[in-house]
Amino acid sequence: MADQEVEQVKDESILESVLDKIGEKLHGDDSSSSVSVDDRGFKEEVQSKIYRLFGREKPVHKVLGGGKAADIFLWKNKKVTAGVLGSVTAIWVLFEIVEYHLLTLVCHFLILVMSLLFLWSNVSKYIKKSPPKIPEIVIREDVARDVASAIRTELNVALAELHVIASGKDLKKFFIAVAGLWVLSVLGGCVNFLTLFYICFVLLHTVPVVYDKYEDQVDSFAEKAEAELKKQYATVLSKIPKGPLKDKFH
Repeated sequence: MADQEVEQVKDESILESVLDKIGEKLHGDDSSSSVSVDDRGFKEEVQSKIYRLFGREKPVHKVLGGGKAADIFLWKNKKVTAGVLGSVTAIWVLFEIVEYHLLTLVCHFLILVMSLLFLWSNVSKYIKKSPPKIPEIVIREDVARDVASAIRTELNVALAELHVIASGKDLKKFFIAVAGLWVLSVLGGCVNFLTLFYICFVLLHTVPVVYDKYEDQVDSFAEKAEAELKKQYATVLSKIPKGPLKDKFH
């Protein structure tokens, strides 16, 4: 009888210890999950308070489209980006430095390619080598429709923006458009269109990658500059006299 009571007491103590461990484990998981949730919320709050240039909320790669074009702009594939930049530079040198004309360049290029293919096709019979396999290039109808549809969509968006600006519904967009066109007119008076396009192309392949590398430093400088501009703007406004207009007319 005494042995049964001792065994019952041992079983109850073992059961209580197991239940205590399970409870501690559950409380520990709850506390860790609550801590992780609190940490996540704290990180999101801190990130929301960090100043980003132009109010940017997405990474630079996403802002640039997030596709292959963004990879090229950010030098993710250095060989492809260097090839694109080198090709455009060569074209700019041919037109601006060498002073080639577009029609002349296209004709000379076609003459060179056709002459090489013609010689290769005829000489291959005598040197016992296979003639060049010239692929037949055909533009498919669905590809042409997709390109035309994409161009039509972009043109409609641009025309809609112009309609909004011209109708006077958005004063901010109107002043931005006027300022942008004025800057372009000034630049157009200094350089020709091809040089302006080349400068913009080079900037598009250098500025984003530099900003992506020194993002925090640039954002910090931009925040200070914006604060200083707002301070100067408030100072100018405070110096403008604001007297009652009614007293001047009586």
